[in-house]
Amino acid sequence: MALVVLCVGMLMIVLDATIVNVALPAIQDDLGFSQSSLAWVVNAYLIAFGGLLLLAGRLGDLLGRRDVFLFGLTLFTAASLLCGVAQTQEMLVVARFVQGVGGALTSAVILGMIVTMFPEPREQAKAIGVYSFVASAGGSIGLLLGGVLTEAISWHWIFFVNLPIAVVTAVFSLRLLQRDRGLGLARGADVPGALLIVSSLMLGVYTIVEASNYGWGSAHTLGFGAGAAALLAAFVMREARAANPLVPLGIFRSRNLTGANVIQALMVAGMFGMFFLGALYLQRVLGFDSLEVGLAFLPVTAIIGTLSLGFSARLNLRFGPRATLLPGLFSIAAGLLLFSRISVDGTYLADVLPAMVLLGTGAGLSFPSVMSLAMSGVPREEAGLASGLVNTTLQVGGAIGLAVLATMSTNRTDDLLAEGASQASALTEGFQLAFLIGAGIAVAAIAVAATVLQPNAAALEAEPAGEPELPGGSEEVAQPALSSEAA
Repeated sequence: MALVVLCVGMLMIVLDATIVNVALPAIQDDLGFSQSSLAWVVNAYLIAFGGLLLLAGRLGDLLGRRDVFLFGLTLFTAASLLCGVAQTQEMLVVARFVQGVGGALTSAVILGMIVTMFPEPREQAKAIGVYSFVASAGGSIGLLLGGVLTEAISWHWIFFVNLPIAVVTAVFSLRLLQRDRGLGLARGADVPGALLIVSSLMLGVYTIVEASNYGWGSAHTLGFGAGAAALLAAFVMREARAANPLVPLGIFRSRNLTGANVIQALMVAGMFGMFFLGALYLQRVLGFDSLEVGLAFLPVTAIIGTLSLGFSARLNLRFGPRATLLPGLFSIAAGLLLFSRISVDGTYLADVLPAMVLLGTGAGLSFPSVMSLAMSGVPREEAGLASGLVNTTLQVGGAIGLAVLATMSTNRTDDLLAEGASQASALTEGFQLAFLIGAGIAVAAIAVAATVLQPNAAALEAEPAGEPELPGGSEEVAQPALSSEAA
């Protein structure tokens, strides 16, 4: 039950990252956004969310993960209400920034709470499978739900829908999640380090999301990018010398943790591109409406759910996460390569669905494996930090990948339009190039997995065949996991 509560909280955060995309045209018409300023409805959330994830995860270790989770949930709920009642552009953008802060505090500690509640390998594998399904498949559910709410009621309800979910989640969190005792601020109250890492990540995310407007080689992008890199370098130097660092750099000595985060950053670049550019292809070339786009992505969600909720966990236990991850990455690369063969007169069943099946299969195998590897061997007192790091690479890697793929696609389309190509043909060739680059990025993830990750010393025996079970109730599971003996 505690796992269900945490995953519902995570689902709400994941949904909010994509549900807004479908409603952007309605928001623009209602509040009078220009095309360029409309992007800040998304960017304000992304900058706060991506910039605070790593700090939020560490705060969970220091102050207690349940308290940070509940505070973030409260902040996210209040900001969602403000978004829903917003009548001006400024109010909506500011509320979205605050929503990003709450989302970071809520989601950054969830994976750390899960791995400490379920220390037994089989139960932990199942729990991470459930979490992986929510984290990876929630995006396509958001596309569908956003289309339904926007068309049936109004765009305001994409934010109001968070309120009852958040209230129920908070009530059950207080009842089911045991309050854990943090290390205390004295073990990591590195204020200068916190300011440096938050400034670096926020500036980096801002540079990425604005690169499509200014160009990757522009003075704006290069200048702000250099500033973000300089702040990050200063943060690393600070942490190497601080008596009580915010982020102990020794955590990166783990080849599995470091390699898994690099792999995830590369992997999600192609997956984010598939959701975004695939939706544009369906809308602008094949003529799908917003609701049909949401329905078109349901097979991806169904496959990820089928694999994540039991099957991938059994493979991880039997053969090890590394051995399960590699076929998943190959499937993602093959799906993106197949997507690069879309055509102007293509059809959903022939051109899109087969690629989605491969991508859903790859994600269903890969996400649970890479998250298990990223959290393996992490001391209990650093589980929140590792959880925040996983979420940071997920968001920042996805943002970088999407910005690169979208820019390359747009440049290719503009060149073809200048040469006299039709709109549909130019768009399609731009999407083809982006998916081909995405396949190359997935191949790079395969190379890292094959060379950096440690081979599994041993794999546990698979469980007997049958229906996968969710981890048990909080009384039997949460108590032992939080005891000193289990730690």
